[in-house]
Order: sequence, then C-alpha cells, then structure tokens
Amino acid sequence: MSNINLYNCSNTSAFILSGIPNLEDFHFWLGFPLLSMYVIAVMGNASILYIIKVEQELHEPMYIFLFMLSLIDLLLATTTMPRMLGIFWSDEREIAFDACLTQMFFIHFLSALESGILVAMAVDRYVAICHPLRYSSILTTEKICKMSALILGRGALVMIPIPLIIKRLPQWKHNVLTHSYCLHQEVMNLACGDIRVNIIYGLFVILSVMGVDSLFISISYMLIIKAVLGVVEDASSKAFGTCAAHICAVLVYYIPLIGLSVVHRFKTNSTPNLHLLFGNVYLLLPPVINPLIYGIKTKQIRNGLKKLYGKIIGQEKNSRKI
Repeated sequence: MSNINLYNCSNTSAFILSGIPNLEDFHFWLGFPLLSMYVIAVMGNASILYIIKVEQELHEPMYIFLFMLSLIDLLLATTTMPRMLGIFWSDEREIAFDACLTQMFFIHFLSALESGILVAMAVDRYVAICHPLRYSSILTTEKICKMSALILGRGALVMIPIPLIIKRLPQWKHNVLTHSYCLHQEVMNLACGDIRVNIIYGLFVILSVMGVDSLFISISYMLIIKAVLGVVEDASSKAFGTCAAHICAVLVYYIPLIGLSVVHRFKTNSTPNLHLLFGNVYLLLPPVINPLIYGIKTKQIRNGLKKLYGKIIGQEKNSRKI
C-alpha cells in the first residue's frame, strides 16, 4: 500500500496557521514581545531609510546598499509579523490558499533579495579595502543600478515558480501548518501528490541563490583578510573596521537559514519544534537586529540617529512650551 493511501486526501481552499505549540495559553502575552519586535523593526529600519535619504554624505555605495537592506527588512517584517499578531491576539488562524501562496512568494523573494544585497555589501567592502583609490570609479551609480537590477531579476525569476509548483499539487493530507506563516518547505509536505519536483526545485533554489551567495561572501572576506594582513595601512584598517556590522548581518541571516533548511530535510523526533525555532529566528530576527547592528557599529548612522532623535525631542519640547 502506498503512503498516500494512508491519508484521507482532499481538496482545500485554506490553510490553518499555528502559533507556538504547548504555549497556546500564553499566546496573548507572547503577542506583546512580538509587537515590540515589530515596532523596533519598523522604527529602526524607517530611521535608517530616512537618515540615508536626507544625509548627503551618506549617498555612497555602502549606504545605498544598506538603504536597500533596510527596505527589504521592513517589507519582510510587514509580511510576517502582523499575521502572527492576528494568531496570538485574535486567534485568526485561517489563511486562504491563494493568500498563503502570495505570502510564501514574498517571504522567499525578499529572502533572496536580502541574500543578494549582503553579497553586494561584501563586494563593496572588498573594493573599499583592496582597491581604495579606485573605489569611486569601480562602484559607480550605473554599476550599482545594474547590480540592484540583477539581484531583483534573479529573485523574481527564481522565486516565481515556487507558488506555481505548489498550486499544481492536486490534494492534501490535511491543511494545518506548524508555522505561523507559509513556507514552501512545509506546505509541499502536506500534499498527497508527487512532490519530487518541489524537492528538487527547492534544493536548486537553496544552492543557486543562498549557496552561491554565501560562497561569494566567503571569497570576498578571504581576499579582504589577505589584503589587511599583507598591507598595514591606516585606510585599510579603518575600512576593515566597517566590516564588523556586515559580518554580524551575514551571520544573523545565514546561520538560521542553514539550520532551517537542514531541519526541514532531516527532521528528528527528539527535537520536534526545532524547525519552528529556526524558522522564527530566520524571519523575525534580521529585521529587528540589523538596524541595531548598523546603528551601533556604524559611526555615520549613529550620528544620524542622534541628530534625528535630538530633533524629534527638541520639537516635542517646543510643542509643550506652546
């Protein structure tokens, strides 16, 4: 008897999202930390976007890429966190089939964009440290636009098939998801049909996007370290100091991603909720942590934040006097 016959397969028009297993009684209270994370993500990334836009001295490749990263993080947080708050506070668990596919596309698409931007930022640091005199001539506005278009085009081309290969699946074992959002890795496992295409394509996406990107980032930093160790120059040392924030952003993104991919493919009964932990960290942490990292580690952003919030506090004091 085939494995498919063990299930009562049927059509579905919606999926049921889950909160955190065994903590259902605490969902209301868990919503407050999640709301705090969302507020920090929105305010932090919006502040960086504003500072980079208004400060003329920050209109450089490094900060243009940071602008893109903050915009992606802002969109990623908005794609996932409000829906999770609906689960925790209103018990709104049902998500329509097409809405699930839409959310799935944007989660994977924005993740691919974030991975690509991290590569562009690594290239930027490589050029700044290894070829400082040619920095402005190599990373011109035209080349930045071409890199951005390439990252955007690659993300769209690779991720558009994901909801389509889910939509082709005929019937489902059940419609209850263990995550609070729709991921390709999980939804495909609910299908009764042949999911070999989904497995192969999912592996292709991981290797061709995140795998290739992590390889380029590693090569960039090997060349950077080699250059810094070989030539002791003040300019190179200063430029290398700016890598700290980027390295932290890379680790925050890639460690949970690798963990999530491994856990979904090699599930064990000993730690059944490990994939939930990696999934939540992978999607929720970067939008919250990245603005904090760059706010602390990057002097220009730190000064811009002080100026921005100093202006806001000053306006509040003046309004109170009036």
